[in-house]
Amino acid sequence: MTFRAQHLLGIEHLRPEEITTLLDLADRYANENRQRRSHKDILAGLTQINMFFENSTRTQASFELAGKRLGADVMNMTMQASSIKKGETLIDTALTLNAMHPDLLVVRHPNSGAVDLLSQKVNCAVLNAGDGRHEHPTQALLDALTIRRAKGRLHRLSVAICGDILHSRVARSNIMLLGKMENRIRLIAPPTLMPAGVTEFGVEVFHDMREGLRDVDVVMMLRLQKERMDGGFVPSEREYYHRYGLDAEKLSYAKEDAIVMHPGPMNRGVEIDGTIADDINRSVIQTQVEMGVAVRMAAMDLLARNLRARRGAELQNEKGIMV
Repeated sequence: MTFRAQHLLGIEHLRPEEITTLLDLADRYANENRQRRSHKDILAGLTQINMFFENSTRTQASFELAGKRLGADVMNMTMQASSIKKGETLIDTALTLNAMHPDLLVVRHPNSGAVDLLSQKVNCAVLNAGDGRHEHPTQALLDALTIRRAKGRLHRLSVAICGDILHSRVARSNIMLLGKMENRIRLIAPPTLMPAGVTEFGVEVFHDMREGLRDVDVVMMLRLQKERMDGGFVPSEREYYHRYGLDAEKLSYAKEDAIVMHPGPMNRGVEIDGTIADDINRSVIQTQVEMGVAVRMAAMDLLARNLRARRGAELQNEKGIMV
């Protein structure tokens, strides 16, 4: 298998063949999960620590479930009650955890770059579960797997990403992944929610929802991230829904077989109509949740293989030095 990464910090440094390797393995896990097949020996003897400095439901639960299905010893740290609240620095927390000899460290942090910093201070594999506005790699990977299973391919598709692009690490990771896999990407948002210089990513930019959705294969909606907003980015939620909320009329501009996605949590009646979200013929939102477990199983499996190989090589080197 072609996957050489020591950590999963983002999509940016993954090659297309590495993305394909991970998705192929995740696809197998997804099928086996539906058959209730057990994989208890894959991560047996390894310790997984989940550190979430921001609230999470889907990501934390799926990482925990993924680790347990693979047989890891899983520990969830409650960061709201950790020593960080007592003034301990992130680096000191990393050094403390490193002394406990974990094997897999899953981290979500509100600051961009924090997970990368942690990875430089520990001797284990680190997985980025979302850092600030930077990246959310496993979300992009599960989105990619969902698209591939629904469309039968992950290349030469037209994908519209709609909503709060400015504050979305999900959008950033998806733009990079879908671009690497040769897809046409459209970004749809009001000017206030579109990042400066976004066209440098090789995307098309639209401020009109209907124009942007015309003949696309995939419609990916994003929520308004009000917790990251410090000003008036939209006139009102009602006005935002009128212009940028996905309803049946706007969706009619996409292809007849276009799928609808949303990373969650959803604000029904703000960025998406509840009827569209629940339409089993168009919506793959629940499939995204299901694929999240499979993708995180695959990511930890591949990183654990590399970790074991690296530790084995270090052990052989130490024996050679002793001889």
